[in-house]
Amino acid sequence: MAGASDNGDRPPGGGPSDGLPEFPEEWGVIVIPDDLSELADEVAAVRAELHTAAPLNRWQRLAGRPTVRRLRRLSGLLTHTPALIIALAILVTVASLFASAWPGPPRQPATQRTSGATESRSDQLPALDLIDSDGQSVSIRGRLPSVLMLTDGCDCAALVRDTIAAVRSDIAILTVSKVRASASAPAAGQDLLPTARTPRADGKVVTALQDPTDTLRRQLGLGAPDGTAAVVLVDRLGKIVRVHPRTASVETFRPDLSRL
Repeated sequence: MAGASDNGDRPPGGGPSDGLPEFPEEWGVIVIPDDLSELADEVAAVRAELHTAAPLNRWQRLAGRPTVRRLRRLSGLLTHTPALIIALAILVTVASLFASAWPGPPRQPATQRTSGATESRSDQLPALDLIDSDGQSVSIRGRLPSVLMLTDGCDCAALVRDTIAAVRSDIAILTVSKVRASASAPAAGQDLLPTARTPRADGKVVTALQDPTDTLRRQLGLGAPDGTAAVVLVDRLGKIVRVHPRTASVETFRPDLSRL
């Protein structure tokens, strides 16, 4: 490669030049390469500026149109779409395999219901038909709203009297026992319990019913008789408002009577 021109092309020793003007100082140091191919980029840039490039043929001009360029890009996208779909399918399959093989949280062992366990209590009065003192079938859902009093083993005469006095005239009172009052020796005060559907002068009705199989007590999840009454308050839609498994006084459920 030739050396840099740093003396304005004057002969060594400061002799006179060959008659050519000196390079402007602002050009700086000029280096002339031995291989002119290194100037190819500059030549192409100059040709582009001077519009000296070779003219495009018909096919090149057609390929350069915006519509054709968009079609080429679209065709390239369509070419890559199947590969993209296959890749996504593979990813989904691998993710599914990992999800199926991944250990989940430990399952809690199922709780076995024993014969002594109490079943969950429904909020609706069971659709049961019990027997009145005349041997007729009576639907307990046909007397709503109502106060059901399960009185087996209970000296409940005073409780029944107080309940009659506390309820409205549109609330039915149903006393339920496994046996008829006349079929066994009554307990103390038991003879005061109604033994049939007893209308009263104030319009209140008390009905004595028999449940020989103790189905109502079992379906309501009530325990065995213990000398107190079990009281169930039911509204006019058959919904159980409150259950008092052990009751000896009307004051226990008096606040709930207004909800019937």
